[in-house]
Amino acid sequence: MSHRLEFTRVEGRLCLRLFFLGSLLLGPGAASSLAQTNTSRSPWENEIAAFEAADKTNPPPRDAVLFVGSSSIRLWQTLRQDFANYPVIQRGFGGSQIADSTSFADRIILPYRPKTIVFYAGDNDLNSGKSPEQVRSDFVEFLDKIHRTLPNTWIGFISIKPSRARWPLLDKIKRANDLIREVVQTHPHSFYLDVFTPMLDERGELKPGILQPDGLHLNAQGYRLWSSVINEKLKHLPH
Repeated sequence: MSHRLEFTRVEGRLCLRLFFLGSLLLGPGAASSLAQTNTSRSPWENEIAAFEAADKTNPPPRDAVLFVGSSSIRLWQTLRQDFANYPVIQRGFGGSQIADSTSFADRIILPYRPKTIVFYAGDNDLNSGKSPEQVRSDFVEFLDKIHRTLPNTWIGFISIKPSRARWPLLDKIKRANDLIREVVQTHPHSFYLDVFTPMLDERGELKPGILQPDGLHLNAQGYRLWSSVINEKLKHLPH
């Protein structure tokens, strides 16, 4: 029994040394990689896979206006009616951030080769603790990712909306919107859709009757407001 115990201790020390040797050889972060099996899975994988399955049975139109982003896109039940003059694709996945749309672009954006992309995200980014500057950087990465493959596709950013639920973030929302407005002024084939301003009254308070009871998501009247802003821009967009 004592020999077996001693052997186990030696074996354990040997494994520990090999573990740390491997982490040194493989570089920073290797220890955690070696200690855990790679079982990470995107929380949106099922939704993205469902989009791909739907694409096979009902191929989306080419040269469409693609609406993509977080829950404000996903929950837009009247999207096709609101933009009846255009072939439309709706690809929103709730809770997502800007970087998530960039990550999934190869699966739910680039294959469609849309003529125009209308993008809403950034709301969840700020709520998760990201700075307005990080939101700007993430949007630039999104632009670059799309335009490397589709340089002539127009990309419109819907300004981050004000809401009761996230009113404490209002200054950060304004800052992020200003930074992204500056980005589109220097990036070709991009534009800014200001829904922030018309969602507020003359006193700078949120207009009543445009949000759901949760104080975060738009109701039918809120989507009508967004539709009017976006349709006006699409109507004058050069092609």
